[in-house]
Amino acid sequence: MRDFCEYLVKNLVDSPDKVDVSETVDEYDTVVLTITVDPSDMGKVIGKEGKIIKAIRDLVKILAVKEQKRVNVILAEAT
Repeated sequence: MRDFCEYLVKNLVDSPDKVDVSETVDEYDTVVLTITVDPSDMGKVIGKEGKIIKAIRDLVKILAVKEQKRVNVILAEAT
């Protein structure tokens, strides 16, 4: 799932080398994918009215259901 999510995001942004997707598992056995991108690419990943990030979440959740897992996709805020 991590590789798929990273592939999707890298093909959306101008700086694919600055994309990082980290994978952790929380206490409820949910896989948490945290996406970090360059601040200038944040708008491209979010999309108009959040449609792009919602589509990414939907696609990753479809893959998770096939693997019988739970997943949560988070877009990390630039600091």
